[in-house]
Amino acid sequence: MKLSAKREELLAPLQSVIGVVERRQTMPVLANVLLSARDKRLVMTGTDLEVELAATSAIQLETAGDITVPGRKFLDILRALPPGADLTLTTEGEKVTVRAGRSRFTLTTLPAAEFPVLEEIHAQQTLTLEQGAFHRLIDKTHFSMAQQDVRYYLNGLMLETQDSTLRAVATDGHRLALCEMTLRSPGPAGQVIVPRKAILELQRILGTEGAIELAIGTNHIRAQIGDIRFTSKLIDGRFPEYGRVIPHEPPRVAQADRDLLRQALQRTAILSNEKYRGIRVGVKSGLLSLQAHNPEHEEAEDQLEIEYEGEEIEIGFNVNYLLDALSAIETDRVELGFTDANSSCLIRAPGLSEARYVVMPMRL
Repeated sequence: MKLSAKREELLAPLQSVIGVVERRQTMPVLANVLLSARDKRLVMTGTDLEVELAATSAIQLETAGDITVPGRKFLDILRALPPGADLTLTTEGEKVTVRAGRSRFTLTTLPAAEFPVLEEIHAQQTLTLEQGAFHRLIDKTHFSMAQQDVRYYLNGLMLETQDSTLRAVATDGHRLALCEMTLRSPGPAGQVIVPRKAILELQRILGTEGAIELAIGTNHIRAQIGDIRFTSKLIDGRFPEYGRVIPHEPPRVAQADRDLLRQALQRTAILSNEKYRGIRVGVKSGLLSLQAHNPEHEEAEDQLEIEYEGEEIEIGFNVNYLLDALSAIETDRVELGFTDANSSCLIRAPGLSEARYVVMPMRL
């Protein structure tokens, strides 16, 4: 293989795929990036066997070929070279040589045949989405995914199609986030769970302009985002019946200024228990009060004027869960729906139901 390219023509695709390339691997080839040069195009592929990323760029090609190179070292070399540098890449036996001006680097390679590549995913459903809208869907829900939960089906984001709606739902068993977007055309109903690492990687490469083509198979999901192709395994499991968890019309509804509430929560959280992060929320006519204390017998109290007419209620929450939900809401005002002191709280923008957040109560 022999090719020529500008530094940026190699650096951009490599930065797109490097997120899934781990330094320490059980299989040495997984620390490498696959380079496939054909028809004046170079495809760089990285994988960790769960998520695969492939990015394409235009190059000047003398000799076609396939080889794998150490991903992180190759990235460090390209970053260290001056902007606009002209590079040549040549394979010589089991080595690859990178030349740029007076600089020369020789890297050890591994055969392309050893690199595990996903071919067809046998898509059962293909969706064309606006990148910005899909990015927003993930942004507003991903933080509620579980981390390393024994209930493995919670360690990911559930994507559900229903009529002309695409819905994302994440829960860790203590809180739940749901966001919806409208599809251009109705499609078949279905549910898949995308692993946590794949969602975070997808979030990193998604932009705000242009379209994304999402192909959903039985075991994999694939997204084509410009010159980047993203493929991930799906979690084989049954997602909880989330509809049962969401209070539909809470009888006690309070409205507050989102920023003022967030600031009051952040202040009160300073003296909450560092492990459990519990705070007590009291709601009564026109007033919301916050209390926190910790094992050192320190206390914090704060109050906030709200719109609320109803009976008094007092309930404990994990303050971080409330703050995460408030950060995902974009409106100036926020609506808090309560049922009773032992039930979850529904948080959303007033009058809008496309994004909803449920936080379970905690005993204090």
